[in-house]
Amino acid sequence: MWWLWCVMALGNDLKTSDRSLRVREIQTPILQRRLEEMALDWGAPVFLRLFKHESVLELWIQTQAGTYRRFANYPICRFSGELGPKQKEGDQQAPEGFYATTPGLMNPYSSYHLSFNVGYPNAFDRSLGRTGSLIMIHGSCVSIGCFAMTDAGIEEIYTLVEAALLKGQKAVPIHIFPFKFSPENWEILGQDQWNPFWRDLEKAYEAFEKQRIPPKIRIKNTRYVVEEP
Repeated sequence: MWWLWCVMALGNDLKTSDRSLRVREIQTPILQRRLEEMALDWGAPVFLRLFKHESVLELWIQTQAGTYRRFANYPICRFSGELGPKQKEGDQQAPEGFYATTPGLMNPYSSYHLSFNVGYPNAFDRSLGRTGSLIMIHGSCVSIGCFAMTDAGIEEIYTLVEAALLKGQKAVPIHIFPFKFSPENWEILGQDQWNPFWRDLEKAYEAFEKQRIPPKIRIKNTRYVVEEP
């Protein structure tokens, strides 16, 4: 049994650059005020959900009660490929599944303003022989297999993820979905070769929708399985 965000401990040092320190200095007081208005704590654990079809990244923050509250939605300016998972290096496809970023995966020196690696391929991807590397959430509005959030968007996202990691969150979970799993979307978009895979992803989506806590996920027989709470 592999817990997905434990297998991706690829480094523990959270590096900084002149740019990231400048962004932190500017964004911290602004974001702290917004958090205070929402009764959220600075540096509280963060959870990210991305939806390709809707082109949106949701940033959730843990409340003092332990559940998560949505802090903001950020438009995805651009991502590569179609709906469906990434399978191999160079396919210019953005992944789908359950990932996480850690301190060692933060990149304050990015050519795209700021970025962090989502941790693809994870243990599930490797079990299927999938290849690829350097799949990032970053600034700017160009993408080759990554998720481009614009410089303004990544500044807020990066600062909040960094604050949570500095406060002791070991890994920030990142759930990447093809679309929001509504009946309407299933009818329009779900008739695809990836339908069985998406049904497994849907179980984690529904678990969070019900409990507002990121579910624990393991791999069994090359499938994602959501642990019962």
